[in-house]
Amino acid sequence: MSARIPDPDTPRLSRPDRGVPPGETPPGESSTGSGTGPYRPLTRGWAKGPLIVICLVALAGALFFLAYAIMLDM
Repeated sequence: MSARIPDPDTPRLSRPDRGVPPGETPPGESSTGSGTGPYRPLTRGWAKGPLIVICLVALAGALFFLAYAIMLDM
């Protein structure tokens, strides 16, 4: 058992007589996409729940000041 088994994790060196074998060079910069990651569709505007709560709070405020104005007029 004197023969060494090459480690598959070590990078292969290029051969000077033949150049770099295909698949050994990293991809060019232009071939990498800028849109990496999972696709998530865009949402439109506010959710219905928070919008309803804001409208109810605004309506309650308006009714309070309307009732206050009526009470002052009496």
